[in-house]
Amino acid sequence: MPVVMDAVRVARSLARIAHEILERNRGLEEIALVGIRSRGVPLARRLAAIVKEISGHEVPAGALDITLYRDDLMRHAIGAQPLVRSTDIPFSIDDKRILLVDDVLYTGRTIRAALDALIEFGRPKSIQLVVLVDRGHRELPIKADYIGKNLPTSPSESVQVHLTELDGRDEVEIEG
Repeated sequence: MPVVMDAVRVARSLARIAHEILERNRGLEEIALVGIRSRGVPLARRLAAIVKEISGHEVPAGALDITLYRDDLMRHAIGAQPLVRSTDIPFSIDDKRILLVDDVLYTGRTIRAALDALIEFGRPKSIQLVVLVDRGHRELPIKADYIGKNLPTSPSESVQVHLTELDGRDEVEIEG
């Protein structure tokens, strides 16, 4: 499996995204990061830490589980119980500019599910999308606001993101 992003490239991409977030969003008191489980959560926390390091302003970060909002739940879970993990958003999202964070943007269906799940928690002022990798092949009209790396792939390939917090290493690989 070819490694398309190593630990240094992942770190640089997150630092660049954090700078872009600061440039586009004046008034950080309205900003909050929400990571989609599972790999969006450590990415959101890292971005919050980088933003704090750059600006001195602490930005809250939360975790969102979208399992029950997926449109393919029954297709893949017939006869099985889906693994529902916890959502942890320890702040109000009302009137906040939410930065929704995920590792890979592909068809857009995960993001659609995340939007549905997030709206259950309140009415944000706006929602911006942050992804480490955009691999194309959209099925829904969803576009990321912040992208670490555009990575053209074929539908038969898969993009694997490994993060130190979950996998012991930072890298992005293409399988297939």
